[in-house]
Order: sequence, then C-alpha cells, then structure tokens
Amino acid sequence: MDIRTLCLGVLTLKDSTGYEIKKMCEEGALCHFLDASFGSIYPALSRLTEEGLVSCREESQPKRPAKKIYSITQRGREEFRESLTKPLLEDKYRSDFLFVSLFADLLPPGHMHELIDNQITWMKQQAEHMAEGISDSNSAGAQFVSGFGQASTKAIIQYLEKHRQSLETAATKTKNVKTPVKEDA
Repeated sequence: MDIRTLCLGVLTLKDSTGYEIKKMCEEGALCHFLDASFGSIYPALSRLTEEGLVSCREESQPKRPAKKIYSITQRGREEFRESLTKPLLEDKYRSDFLFVSLFADLLPPGHMHELIDNQITWMKQQAEHMAEGISDSNSAGAQFVSGFGQASTKAIIQYLEKHRQSLETAATKTKNVKTPVKEDA
C-alpha cells in the first residue's frame, strides 16, 4: 500500500492531523500493517489536498501553532474505494529476530534463550495491543483483521515455545567460532 492510500484510509476512519496518522501507524490500529514517516505523510497530505481528495482546516491551540486537521472528501472516498480493488503486492515479513536466529550457532551460550524470551514477551504484548486496537470497531473487516493478527501471533508464540530448544542447543554448542577474514590482495 502506498502512503496516499494509507492517508485516505485513516481519514475514512476519522478526521486526523498528520501527527495522529503517524501515531496510528506507530502505535495505533495500523501499526501492524504499514510504516509511515512524517517525511512521507505530510507531502502526501499536501498532494491529496491539492487534488481535492482531502480538505484541511486549522484549529487554534493555546500557546502553540494552529494544528491542521485533515478530512477526506467524497471524491477522496471514491478514490480510496477504487484503490482497494487494485491488485495487491505480495506481503513482506521482515524480522531482525529471524535474521539473528539464522545464525544461532554463532551466538554465545544463553544469548538465544534471552532473545527468544524477549520475542515471546514482545509477541504477547502485540497480541494484547491487537485485541484492544482494531477490535474497538464493530465492522466485520476490523474484527477479522484483529482476529487474524491475534491468531498469527498466538501461532508464532506456540512455535517459539515448541522449537526454542533446538536454537538454544545450537548456540550452546558454539565454541567461540571465529570467521576467517579474507585479506585484500
């Protein structure tokens, strides 16, 4: 999903500032789907406003600059609906934890155990976050997404708990393996 579609999607849920859109992508209902930076959100909102897909109003705040609150227009809703019917890109899953796990046999004893414990704790927090985030909505889509996320997280936790021993054993067998350094010719 591109940043335009993300912004339009958030604005179909509620009027928002750029900061609120960013917060939704970091900690809110959308944190499990997409990453978005202020450097991409604000230019996208400006373009969407110029194109008439979004409107903007300023709201004054005491002792602070006025904040810009964005709302989706009818034309924006139509474009958003249309964007939802376009072919999807393949999902991407990136994980620092899995990258490090690939090299478990190079880790010092005990390190993999700690990494797995931390990953399980983080996954449990994510499951709780999902349960309270999107599930606040009564829409069938929100309920489905929340349930999917919780089921996926539960399956990952179960896998980690069931198979952690193999990684921990691999790391325990490590005897300070040194990687040969190739010298320049």
